[in-house]
Amino acid sequence: MNAREAIFAAVGGFSRPAADIAREAAALLDRVPALRPDRVSGDPAEAFLARITGPAIGATATRVASIGEAPAAVRAYLDAEKLPARVALQPHQRLMALDWSGVETRSSIAPDEAAAVLFAPYAVAETGSLVFRSGPDMPVLFAFLPLHCLVVVEAASVTAWLEDCAAIESARPAPRNLNLITGASGTTDIEGALVRGAHGPSSLHVIFVEPSNPQPGTR
Repeated sequence: MNAREAIFAAVGGFSRPAADIAREAAALLDRVPALRPDRVSGDPAEAFLARITGPAIGATATRVASIGEAPAAVRAYLDAEKLPARVALQPHQRLMALDWSGVETRSSIAPDEAAAVLFAPYAVAETGSLVFRSGPDMPVLFAFLPLHCLVVVEAASVTAWLEDCAAIESARPAPRNLNLITGASGTTDIEGALVRGAHGPSSLHVIFVEPSNPQPGTR
């Protein structure tokens, strides 16, 4: 018996009934609520917004009443940061359908891009993370190249727990990349001093749409 065979013999091999595996998986999931930290109470959307703008993550946010107000919020951010009215726009249909008058947009992104606008299909309140699935409408580099990353996320698409993210993704075809982004890029590798933008955006700004998406992860 080789090492691989010994390992599978120890855990029951390939012959274990599927029903037994399902029961054990269900038992593990039943334990989750009691083990979760007390990090989400009340509305998950409000918990997410509080966490992502708190001192640990340090992002900024603007609340808007509808996704149609996102371009104005983007322009206000660019003006406040003294940036040109020019962004790389993720080629997502929810963003491309908006009126971007007054802001120059392009669907490609450069290595030295000053600002990019993204749409997050959902977010996680527990960790303050934005979730991005790679695909034709989400080139991965949009989340990593810009100096300023502006993300539109809808309040009703916020899930409470990290396990909710796993449940959503397990029911869908796997993307080539699934990125959970929690705040701007930062490192303390050199002398313990925090440096922003070392491996990605140095600033993260969330445009938080209050109503909208009825089901998390459906967009």
